[in-house]
Amino acid sequence: MTLVRINPWKNFERAARRINEFAGELEKGISFEVGGGFSPKSDIIEDEKNYYLHIELPGMSKEDVKISVNEERVMTIKGEKRPHPDRENHSFLRTERVFGSFSRAFVLPENLDIEKISAKCNDGVLELSLPKVEPPAPKEIEINIV
Repeated sequence: MTLVRINPWKNFERAARRINEFAGELEKGISFEVGGGFSPKSDIIEDEKNYYLHIELPGMSKEDVKISVNEERVMTIKGEKRPHPDRENHSFLRTERVFGSFSRAFVLPENLDIEKISAKCNDGVLELSLPKVEPPAPKEIEINIV
């Protein structure tokens, strides 16, 4: 007779660990929301002085994209990827590319200087540089003992 041990909590513990790791990554400061017709892929990179956000926008020019930051520190990137006008004159055997509008929203952490965010678009990749600011040093007040 063979004994088989079953631990029903094994997969639950693994799932809980993954959820905690994911939540820990979100606490680093930048979270995101997706909206619109398609969602371009993005990378968020961090070094000591900046966060960097790279968003794939193949076939789009900088004129097709709008970036804004509101009072709640939500940065929204919107755009529209339009098909080439010649597309209507052809019969496609296969089409995999996606067209339409998109909107990505990123909640920015408090340690960013939103006035100095810069963006450039190279080879279909939108690159944003989000400079960090040093948090103010804690104010220390000396109290005299009477």
